[in-house]
Amino acid sequence: MDNNVVITYLACILFLFVLGRVFIVPLKMIVKIIFNSILGALLLYVINFIGATFGFHIGLNVLTAIFVGVLGVPGAILLMILKLWLGS
Repeated sequence: MDNNVVITYLACILFLFVLGRVFIVPLKMIVKIIFNSILGALLLYVINFIGATFGFHIGLNVLTAIFVGVLGVPGAILLMILKLWLGS
């Protein structure tokens, strides 16, 4: 086997490794945000379902979805605390 062929194979393997590392990190972050969004939306649904008997409601809009998507369940709890604290 020629040295150029070996160097080409090694360069391709290194390129695939680097390319895989570049794409796997954002995919993990996207999956985490989606998972947090689903858990947060379920928690907001439960909060709204239980809170309906007490007149408590947190609107589900773009801002709350992003907030809960980034922070997850703690974000939903924080929205609930803010709603109680601000009283609006």
